[in-house]
Amino acid sequence: GFVGGAARTTLAHRRHLGPLRVQRPFYPDGPVCNVYIVHPPGGVVGGDRLDLRFNASAGAQVLLTTPAAGKFYRSAGAEARQRIEMRISEASSLEWLPQETIHYPGALVRQQTVVRLDAGSRFIGWDLAAYGLASRGEAFDSGRIAQGFELWRGERPLLLDHLQLRGGSAAFAGRWGLDGATALGTFVACP
Repeated sequence: GFVGGAARTTLAHRRHLGPLRVQRPFYPDGPVCNVYIVHPPGGVVGGDRLDLRFNASAGAQVLLTTPAAGKFYRSAGAEARQRIEMRISEASSLEWLPQETIHYPGALVRQQTVVRLDAGSRFIGWDLAAYGLASRGEAFDSGRIAQGFELWRGERPLLLDHLQLRGGSAAFAGRWGLDGATALGTFVACP
């Protein structure tokens, strides 16, 4: 959890199980607490489950990012899961600006990001996804992805964005879908 202070925001509490790490905070922008979230194995495989929870208490100013792209690798049958929850208290701000997530052909993935804002809190963030390995000419022709991004203020939903893709489906080529694009991004700013 992050705690606001007169001079700067501090990382007051961190706990981890497994290889996921929250790096030591740094302050290139004055009072804003910048933190890298690191997954040393470099990628997520079928059967892995990542749960991340971040809390910004009143007055906190936080920027969370990653040093490299996230990767979901091909699965032999088990689903990989990632859930991210962010709670942003009154008079605090949180920026969620990770590198993109690459979904390898054959990946079986369920991702969910939930942001909960109190009155007077602020959020800026994005969700960037690449499907397949375009630089190698490998399309996302097999596998399954379920992505969700939710933004709430109190009990009121501000954005409920859910996407389900099957590898090789018409959604990748259709004009009503990705229209041949291999990447998709959503940017949200909530003052």
